Amino acid sequence: MLKRNFTEEQQMLRGAYRKFLAQEIVPNMEFWREQGIVDRSAFLKAGENGFLMIWADEEYGGLGNDDFRFEQVIIEESAYARTTDWYGTLHSRLVGPYLARFGTKEQLARYLPKCVSGEMILGVAMTEPDAGSDLAGMRSVAVERDDHWLLNGSKTYISNGINGDLFVVAAKTDPENNPHAITLFLVEREMEGFERGRNLSKMGMKAQDTAELFFTDVKIPKQNVLGEANKGFYYLMEGLAEERLIGACGYLSAAQLSFDLTLEFVEARKVFGKVLSSFQNTQFKLAELRTELDVAQVYVDQCVAAHNDGELTAVDAAKAKLLTSELQVKAAQLGVQLHGGAGYMDEYAISRQLTDAMIAPIYAGSSEVMKMIISRDFLSEKYMPFNTRNF
Repeated sequence: MLKRNFTEEQQMLRGAYRKFLAQEIVPNMEFWREQGIVDRSAFLKAGENGFLMIWADEEYGGLGNDDFRFEQVIIEESAYARTTDWYGTLHSRLVGPYLARFGTKEQLARYLPKCVSGEMILGVAMTEPDAGSDLAGMRSVAVERDDHWLLNGSKTYISNGINGDLFVVAAKTDPENNPHAITLFLVEREMEGFERGRNLSKMGMKAQDTAELFFTDVKIPKQNVLGEANKGFYYLMEGLAEERLIGACGYLSAAQLSFDLTLEFVEARKVFGKVLSSFQNTQFKLAELRTELDVAQVYVDQCVAAHNDGELTAVDAAKAKLLTSELQVKAAQLGVQLHGGAGYMDEYAISRQLTDAMIAPIYAGSSEVMKMIISRDFLSEKYMPFNTRNF
């Protein structure tokens, strides 16, 4: 077995978080999937137990520990408990750090305590109907006035879109002269002109509320600009490596679960009077998958170590995202196949493992975009089909 170098404190967190999920989250997941949204109480209970934004300084209610391995533990346990579509990590580690990196002291004091407690739920709004990974194709625009900015535009596929109270919203702020002049704004739930569309129906991740957002002449106070105006493009690029590492940790853990579910099934299921695991095809397929999972785990753990040292590159993060997202799908597909007809039934966990997995090679940058980023690292620019710097 692989030896993974988690500290005693991190292992204690694993045990405590596993218990929390079993008691507070898992029993509610089926109901939340049926209603298409997680109750806000999930965030409040997580906050009460200290499981949100553990990196935040103690003055804001956090533990002040920015070692990514703590978040890795939370991501792994969430995936293994089949609670990924609660998606607390989006709030805690994907959106929250934008405040920590670029927020003013006033913004941190105003928002972070409520985010750590779970009273205020976060989201990030970048994706638009006609612009996904290509940020230069963004159409939302904010115009500067004397004491505010006027925001107009729309966003789609926004996670926490219904539950969210505070959104980091990206908009162009000098579209005529510079397509990369993007500013990040902190848009609050009650701001006039900010409206939500429907909770979008999805193939998987049923409990994760995903919505359209609309901004019509929304007045954004200047104190709600995150970081410097026109620098948002670079801020977003800075956060992409960590976002893809977050994804990789979750994808791989979900793949590990698919393997375990499948192994349990084939050791019990009989075909032609023999257990399914006794057939060479089953053994070879699982041996191949087991090897890929273990090798991928070594790479992801190495990326986590590099990230902690401030050395994780966009290319290495893209490799981790590409590898693990594709592996999550492969593990679930093999599991469904070896389950036979049972794998097609939702009463078996492997069925939802597959439908939830199908989004992994798409969001946070599709597999095709990841391949472009990786190939750009070793190919001369003259061989690149078009400019990939926007990814």
